[in-house]
Amino acid sequence: MKRHFVFLCLLGAGILGSCERNTTAGQDQAQVSEMANEQLPPVETKDPNTKYKPAFPGQTRAPGVKTNTPYEAKVVTDGLDQPWGIVQLPDGRFLINQKTGTMRIVSPDGTKSDPIKGLPEVNSAQQGGLLGLTLDPNFPSNRMVYWVFSQRTQGGNLTAVAKGRLSDDEKSIENAQVIYQAKPAHRSTLHYGGRILFDKTGNLFVSTGERSDMETRPLAQDLKTGLGKIVRITPDGKPAPGNPFEGRADALPEIWSYGHRNVQGLAFHPATGDLWETEFGPRGGDEVNLIQPGKNYGWPVITYGIEYRGDAIGDAIQQKEGMEQPIYYYDPVLSPSGTTFYSGDAIPEWKNNLFICGLSSAHIARLVIENNKVVGEERLLADENQRFRDITQGSDGALYAVTDQGRLYRIGAK
Repeated sequence: MKRHFVFLCLLGAGILGSCERNTTAGQDQAQVSEMANEQLPPVETKDPNTKYKPAFPGQTRAPGVKTNTPYEAKVVTDGLDQPWGIVQLPDGRFLINQKTGTMRIVSPDGTKSDPIKGLPEVNSAQQGGLLGLTLDPNFPSNRMVYWVFSQRTQGGNLTAVAKGRLSDDEKSIENAQVIYQAKPAHRSTLHYGGRILFDKTGNLFVSTGERSDMETRPLAQDLKTGLGKIVRITPDGKPAPGNPFEGRADALPEIWSYGHRNVQGLAFHPATGDLWETEFGPRGGDEVNLIQPGKNYGWPVITYGIEYRGDAIGDAIQQKEGMEQPIYYYDPVLSPSGTTFYSGDAIPEWKNNLFICGLSSAHIARLVIENNKVVGEERLLADENQRFRDITQGSDGALYAVTDQGRLYRIGAK
């Protein structure tokens, strides 16, 4: 087993030094937090792609911070086949979606199961495949699993949600059925979104993409389509009661929020219960958003990014009345995928921090959030040269992250 150790401490003005704990048992949490979150220069040093100005201070390039508590990161296992989603089973093992169309179970000691079969066929071309997954809140009794995948249909490809029962022998998914499709289908194999999670009412939040092409971009603003949205559905795939557009003839009743580009991260804040997301911008303009029901998040009308070829998008505006500003944005991009909040006690200064998997940036971003503003940022595992795809917190208080290259990492207190 390959091991990687990271020991980071702050001394004085932020110089890397001894990794012995320099706090005593008598120091309260506020003192620990103040020391751990001492401000350093922003972690991003590259020039931005644009000269666009943020809407408010701290909306981008927040001060840097460093974790004070000694921690280690180790590879639990490798050899996974493009893992895309990870969730912990009640017994402490992890159920992992593999992009090519199968699931696997990985034990904390790194033991991998054989591929779990029985799922609907996926179109794994480019950004498609078997995507995010979650467990039914009653999984210990019903063994139900829910997942998102790219489905090939007669009219093209689409983001679909399915559910099925993990068999008692854990070799297959039984009675798999598609419960929701984000329409219209389109020939593109890009921007499927793909994250899914249960809320406290027992309903599902699902993110979809706007499928990337110029002809589908405007559909992120169209309330009669399922593209570029966060939707809220029942476990049977019906619109959940209480959604913001319920009863309106001009909108799909499953829509929760709209104006999204490609949301690959969804997480609930452990203290407030608020829904947060991370989504890809174009060249610049990756976003972190606090999601509110019925709100418009602007794509493609407002953005802090530009086209990949370098020209402006639309009217090159970043603010417009009636459209929400991101809490935070990146330029250059992070390429944000899976995300989670930390709610454990093992690393006190991580409490309620947001952790974002970076793909092209090849690190995990830690965001310190106070009063719904980002006040600090740190890069974790930047020396691993991995495309981090999804992350979750384990019952042991550690973070677990999977990478496109097939690794599962455990990141926890030493």
